Amino acid sequence: MKVTKQILALVLVIGIFAAFNFCIYELLTRRLSGNFSDTTQAKQIDVGAYLPFDENSNIVKVETDLHLTDDLPVLDGAAALFPVYSAVVNALYPAESVTYEGGSFSDDNYYGENFAPDSAMQYKNTVRGYKAIVDGETDILFCAAPSAEQTAYAEELGVELVYVPIGLEAFVFFINSENPVENLSVDEVRAIYAGNIQNWRDIGGTDRVINPVTRLSGSGSQSAMDAFMGETPIGGKSLLAVTGGAIGFSFRYYLDDLVDNANVKMLSLNGVYPSKENIRNRTYPIVAQFYAIYRNDNDNPNIPVVIDWLLSQEGQTLIEESGYTGIQ
Repeated sequence: MKVTKQILALVLVIGIFAAFNFCIYELLTRRLSGNFSDTTQAKQIDVGAYLPFDENSNIVKVETDLHLTDDLPVLDGAAALFPVYSAVVNALYPAESVTYEGGSFSDDNYYGENFAPDSAMQYKNTVRGYKAIVDGETDILFCAAPSAEQTAYAEELGVELVYVPIGLEAFVFFINSENPVENLSVDEVRAIYAGNIQNWRDIGGTDRVINPVTRLSGSGSQSAMDAFMGETPIGGKSLLAVTGGAIGFSFRYYLDDLVDNANVKMLSLNGVYPSKENIRNRTYPIVAQFYAIYRNDNDNPNIPVVIDWLLSQEGQTLIEESGYTGIQ
């Protein structure tokens, strides 16, 4: 009799634990699996893989007769455009123009800390890069369009910036590769980020809360998102969003070529996929220009030389082969 009671008690305990674990799985584990919210956050470019004057570099190497030796414009830019302006330096500048603190590149150089102050190439990314171009620390900035705050900062200091379009790129939205949704309309995306659509089932997906992820204010992608939303403010999201399936945004090249995460997929918008051909023919709904930016009062004689070269056949070939779409 005593043994029977012990067995029943053991079975009851096991049953309670099994029921508890099942509830945890249903409420949290199953919903959090594949949430991939971290995938939508900014990923660091492997700067060391795209350095100039390195035979193992992944940059595009273009042969040209133009070689600058003096009055070298200091180049800086966004993470997604680092391979482009690194390739420009490699094509036009002498090797000794790129210097590092300590004498060599450091693998933990996530934000350009290791580029020496006298280096003709810097890497401050978008937020610090816009400040540097306005403050006169950089001569040419490779970036997407500025945020309202970045524009205001230049105006406050009385600085006029010149924006020269040098290429095209798609602004894209991406989700977990296991999410069945393949296409959204631009109105649906705006409704998601405005907080008006909060469940994937309402737009062809499974019954799961949507977690719309944003980026750092002033970053190139967040500025592009703000422009995309227009007068529609980004709203609050469900309190259960962290347990749901995320949607994020970025530029196609950064997501497809630099981050290269097989766990996410880019969405078609209005039925059009963000391929290079659809960027070129402008059928994809959100095609953005990226720029070579300089101060209008900068009298460095080689700034127009570099920009004219970027718009030449050689420069446009560099941009195309780097993975972007040329402006011409």
